[in-house]
Amino acid sequence: MPELPEVAGLSAFLDTQLQGAVLTKVQIVSFAVLKTADPPYTALEGQEIIGVKRHGKFISLDASGVYLVFHLAKAGWLQYTESPTAARLRLGKGHIAARFAFLRGPEHLGVDLTEAGTRKSLAVYVVRDAQDVPGIASLGPDPLDSSFDGGTFAGILGSSSQQIKGLLRSQGVIAGIGNAYSDEILHAARISPFAIAKSLDSDSVQVLYDCIHSVLGAAVSDAVGKAPDQLKDVKRSTMRIHGRTGQPCPVCGDTVREVSFADTALQYCPTCQTKGKILADRRTSRFLK
Repeated sequence: MPELPEVAGLSAFLDTQLQGAVLTKVQIVSFAVLKTADPPYTALEGQEIIGVKRHGKFISLDASGVYLVFHLAKAGWLQYTESPTAARLRLGKGHIAARFAFLRGPEHLGVDLTEAGTRKSLAVYVVRDAQDVPGIASLGPDPLDSSFDGGTFAGILGSSSQQIKGLLRSQGVIAGIGNAYSDEILHAARISPFAIAKSLDSDSVQVLYDCIHSVLGAAVSDAVGKAPDQLKDVKRSTMRIHGRTGQPCPVCGDTVREVSFADTALQYCPTCQTKGKILADRRTSRFLK
């Protein structure tokens, strides 16, 4: 799933490429992705792109006061081309969910939103204000915003009985962090993913706060300036713990372990994060006996 750094990279790329371009044609290939009806998606056609912004894991394109907003969900991605085809796509066919054509001076540009797999959750919205999208309106603070200070973070953790892994991933609490970067942040902070948020002492809270900024900041720096077709490889190459089950921890050399759930999994290092204890590979237990 694209998370804050990749979405920041995509947003910056689209802002550079599309600002000043006119959105000339919209094709919604799978109407299941379109979550709004008013204004109609055709209201985007003929409008100039004023700018592109990131909201957590959402991206919004300001088309002269009409906003195209999308969320790539778990298996979605974005493809950009400077040689788009004029062929009309067949409804409900293939992996393309929506296609957008742009004209920037004499140049024709194209953007496809794609989704792999059978579980479709990519979402497209056409709204008069990005805050009209429920998922954006309910977002917690952005961890890279200047207003997200240590006191704010300490207050969030101090009032929560949630496991820290789940809290970091909760978009209504903190916007933009997902499964991969929460693994990376907790490993860098040497904190168990199953630790209860309010049980962390002040030193651990500060370390975790600092690691959120260092891990996400480095990832955003790596992502911004890259084309969409490069971002997935950039993400994979920078992961130190996530997706590396069975490999040695780059810090201590212990074997990276995994906890699997119904539709996801987390990775951690026992030596670095759980004092050598192996976490049970089931949701209801804390540790193997």
